[in-house]
Amino acid sequence: MNILEFNNVTKQFGGLTAVGNVDFQVAKDSIFGLIGPNGAGKTTIFNLITGIYHVTEGEILFEGKRINGLQPYQIAQLGITRTFQNIRLFKKLTIYENILTACHENGNYGIFDAILRNGKYKKQERIMHEKTQTLMEIMGLEDRKDIIAANLPYGWQRRLEIARALASNPKLLLLDEPAAGMNPDETLKLMTLIHEIRKQFKVTMIVIEHHMDLIMGVCDKIMVLNFGQKLAEGTAQEIQENKKVIEAYLGEEEMHC
Repeated sequence: MNILEFNNVTKQFGGLTAVGNVDFQVAKDSIFGLIGPNGAGKTTIFNLITGIYHVTEGEILFEGKRINGLQPYQIAQLGITRTFQNIRLFKKLTIYENILTACHENGNYGIFDAILRNGKYKKQERIMHEKTQTLMEIMGLEDRKDIIAANLPYGWQRRLEIARALASNPKLLLLDEPAAGMNPDETLKLMTLIHEIRKQFKVTMIVIEHHMDLIMGVCDKIMVLNFGQKLAEGTAQEIQENKKVIEAYLGEEEMHC
């Protein structure tokens, strides 16, 4: 079963085609990789999925329903969450406070419940605090819960950003270069973490990444973009052996050396 489908999707900015007639499907509970040279259209695809950009032509289906044309908040409510290439945290709040704030998106009590601090309010608050604690444990953040986000090393800020994204109970999680700025050891730990996230949360993931070791190590299927066009799609081994992909990354001259 496919959770996400792109059918002949095109995005144009004036006379520039950022994404052209792209088709792909993402199977439920899978990890789907999206790679390509800089400017290939990868982040544009994330922006189309989340409604930041509107589709010029074609359609995007989520759980069989067309979502292009919906507002970003409506798409988020359907269960699609993303992280960003540039980390976006509440830098002056602690780890615990950052995750708890994200958990409040799913709180279903009203302002009067909060003012009266009635049973409904107390139950929801307890659930959110428990969820915050669980997320910190899974992400390995529990020993740092009182540290201000701005004081965290870069790799831990990435973990916190992913934890915040998971707080909204997504069905589809979009990770935009989660290993950016990480050293090899941190990248290896992130690979293990991504596998753990799928196991624990039963969430489908699409990953944009330039670290090929990570992409090849975690993804069930990979799509390669080049100049906004789909260049190839397949398993890690199929992508590694694809001559068009090698040429796009290394250049034709190097291939013939």
